[in-house]
Amino acid sequence: MKTLIAGLVATAFATSAFAQATTEFYVVHEPATKKCTIVSQKPTTTTTTVVDGKMFKTKVEAESAMKTMKVCTTN
Repeated sequence: MKTLIAGLVATAFATSAFAQATTEFYVVHEPATKKCTIVSQKPTTTTTTVVDGKMFKTKVEAESAMKTMKVCTTN
């Protein structure tokens, strides 16, 4: 019984973490190509940077914000 409860608790945490991870969007800028894109995970490489350091809850929010970001509209 304890094993079953532990398994259910672990599944609940894993499901919660997965759901949270899929609700983050970032506008990133790649200096080499001078282009902005929207990604669903925060970049871990040094070749791209998160524009304004902001995270968005929906892709629509990120798309709207990208249209107003100077680094994304001047290239």
